[in-house]
Amino acid sequence: MKSNGHDAGALSMRNGVFLAPFHPVDRDPTEALHRDLELIEALDRFGYEEAWIGEHHSAGFEIISSPELFIAAAAERTKSIKLGTGVVSLPYHNPLMAANRIIQLDHMTRGRVMFGVGPGLLPSDAMMLGVDPMTQRDRMVEGLEVILRLFRGEVVTEKTDWYNLVNARAHLLPYTKPYPEVAVASAVSPSGGRAAGKHDLGMLCVAATNASGFDALGTNWKIACDIAEENGRTMDRGRLRLVGPVHIAETREQARANVQWGLHKWREYFSRINPLAPAPAAGVDPVDAMIDSGQVVIGTPDDAIAQIHRLRGKQGEFGAFLQLAHNWATWDHTLKSYQLWAEHVAPVFKGANASRQASYDHTAANAHEFMGKAMQAAGAMIQKHADEQLAKANR
Repeated sequence: MKSNGHDAGALSMRNGVFLAPFHPVDRDPTEALHRDLELIEALDRFGYEEAWIGEHHSAGFEIISSPELFIAAAAERTKSIKLGTGVVSLPYHNPLMAANRIIQLDHMTRGRVMFGVGPGLLPSDAMMLGVDPMTQRDRMVEGLEVILRLFRGEVVTEKTDWYNLVNARAHLLPYTKPYPEVAVASAVSPSGGRAAGKHDLGMLCVAATNASGFDALGTNWKIACDIAEENGRTMDRGRLRLVGPVHIAETREQARANVQWGLHKWREYFSRINPLAPAPAAGVDPVDAMIDSGQVVIGTPDDAIAQIHRLRGKQGEFGAFLQLAHNWATWDHTLKSYQLWAEHVAPVFKGANASRQASYDHTAANAHEFMGKAMQAAGAMIQKHADEQLAKANR
């Protein structure tokens, strides 16, 4: 494993997880939620910097409906990892209520909360609420703009076809000044990039490694940069986060064996909720297809390092890579995968071992000279002692 590289690049890449979560319908949901909390605790111990928690209300797999409640519990169990909503589906929430929940979490976590927003991913969620999917992206922007004003302490009076605010204000202002980091989800449509560019926000590219998402990533980032420039700003690559699935082990063979435990259920879930998605070609192993296309990493730490290089080659620098939590493997194998990333992948892109490697190489290159001088000094001391003993004997 190439764990001592020094490819830090211009940015020291943060490491995190994007926890939807994904739990098959044949597993106990209570145990699953508690395992999710245990995962965040483990990531905190392993030194991961970020965890983003999803919001979903239908389809049975992604069973966290309130990322804010989950974050409140996770914050009490952890010390340093930052916790983000990944994401709050703004069209489903009154902007004042959403703002107040995040402000409260900002205080309760003493600044460890991040606010990820989006239009809502599952159409079945919107259907239950009577929300027309055609309105979701516009409503996300409307709600976001009001929330940013409330974060800044403004008094808002505004009526739309889905909320009515009358002299609304946040009576508790954020702990973080001026307010917690805000990131907008970006998948295929340009809505996230447009909002990020206009309001100087981060981007959560939730489909960064998908074949379609990979192309959309560059397009939406350019949209964000263009709109930021129109508003006299430059997008901060440190707030660009890319999401992709990873499972690693000591060998590729072991990684392939590990994911047989749950990968097929994960794939079946997506094929059920999105029957329009393209299927692998006939006769092609779906796991091979996912690996060969770069959609997933199922392999070793070196394969994960190669994936980050591939993404950088396409996108340029970015601030964080978030592993999509997928429950493809058993709990023990899942934890081992995250641990291997922390031990062998993260240091490469943080430059954590650059100075150590330089010292190691310098010492090795000069070992003959250094050891020669050390042996010469030791020999001199031996001779000095012998001379002193001889002088005493001759007195």
